[in-house]
Amino acid sequence: MKIAIVCYPTFGGSGVVATELGLSLAEHGHEIHFITYKQPVRLELLSKNIHFHEVSVPVYPLFHYQPYELALSSKLVDMVKLHKIELLHVHYAIPHAYAGYMAQKMLAEENIHIPMVTTLHGTDITLVGNHPFYKPAVTFSINNSDVVTSVSKSLKEDTLHLFDIKKEIHVVPNFIDIPKKINPFTECQRDLMAEPDERIITHVSNLRPVKRVKDVIEIFDRIQQRIPAKLIVVGEGPEREACENLCVEKGIEEKVLFVGNSNEVDKILCFTDLFLLPSEKESFGLAALEAMACGVPVISSNTGGLPEVNIEGVSGFLSEVGNVAEMAENALKILESDETLARFKKQAIESAMIYDTKKIVPLYEKLYKDAILRKNGD
Repeated sequence: MKIAIVCYPTFGGSGVVATELGLSLAEHGHEIHFITYKQPVRLELLSKNIHFHEVSVPVYPLFHYQPYELALSSKLVDMVKLHKIELLHVHYAIPHAYAGYMAQKMLAEENIHIPMVTTLHGTDITLVGNHPFYKPAVTFSINNSDVVTSVSKSLKEDTLHLFDIKKEIHVVPNFIDIPKKINPFTECQRDLMAEPDERIITHVSNLRPVKRVKDVIEIFDRIQQRIPAKLIVVGEGPEREACENLCVEKGIEEKVLFVGNSNEVDKILCFTDLFLLPSEKESFGLAALEAMACGVPVISSNTGGLPEVNIEGVSGFLSEVGNVAEMAENALKILESDETLARFKKQAIESAMIYDTKKIVPLYEKLYKDAILRKNGD
C-alpha cells in the first residue's frame, strides 16, 4: 500500500507513535509518505519506502494567522496525485482530519477517491477539541473520516461522551518495538549519573502543567529523604523554570538534573530504576510504556488510559491524581529492596509485551485494507 501519514513532527506522543508506525509499515514493504511542516524528530533515516514532504506556508500580510490547514490540504492533493497514494492516515483530529477531509473533496472533483483514517490521541479531544470554538469542526471531522481509531479505551469513552459521534471508534493502542528496548546498550555509563548506592528516578514529558511536574519534584523529595537518589527530568516546557526554582527552595538542586529534550531517552532509561508519571490527564501513557519496555517500573496517577498500561502491583503502582505522599510510599516499596526492584523490572517488561509493534501494527494494516476495499466499492 501507498500511505500518507500526517502528524505533528514533535517530541509529543502522537508524533512519536505516527513516526514509529510509518517506520514499521515501511519495514513491512509499504510505501510511506510523511506530510508535515518539518521532518519528524524520530524520522532519522529516509529510505526507498520512506519519504518526507514538507508543507510550506507562504507568508501573506493579509493573514493575521497563516492558513496551515489550507497549505496542508493542497499539499495532500498534490502528493496523492503525484505518488498515487492510496490512503491518508491523519493523527490528531484538529487540524489534520479537517485538512484531510478538504483534500478528499478536492480529489473527488478529479474522480480520485481515497479513504482517510483518523487517529485520536488525547488533547485533540479532551482539551482542544472540546473547546466551544472547535467542537463542531472536531465532530464533523471525526464523523466524516472513513475509519476512526483511538489509542485507549478511556479516550474512546471520553470521545463518545464529549461529542455526538456516529462513526465506530476502533481502539488500537500505542505500541513499542519491545526487543529493541531490552538491553540495547552494552554500557549504560550509569556511574556518570549517580553513585553506586543511589537510585535513579526519571520523568519524561513536555513539562506542561497537565503533566504535574511539580508533583514529580515533591515525590522525589520524599524519596531522597529516605534513600540516596537522583532525579533526571527529560523534556522542555513551561513548567521547567518553576520546577527548577522548587528544587532550589527544597535544597535538592544538586540531586536533580534537567537535561532538556533528548534523542537519547532509551539510554537514560537503561540506567533508570523508577519512572514517575503523576499526570492530570493521559490518554494512553506512552512515556510509561517506553519506560516499562526498558525494564523500568512506573509510579503514576490512575487517570485516563494509564490503568490500561501500568498494571497495579505488577509493573508499578497507581494513585489518585495529586496524592504525592502515596506515590512516594509506593516508590519506596519498589526501591528499598534490590530483590523487589529486580522483580518489578522483570514484570514491567512482561507487562509491556502486549503492546509490542508486531501485535499492534497488523491491526492498522487490516483497517487500511478494509478502508481501501470499501472506498473502491463505493
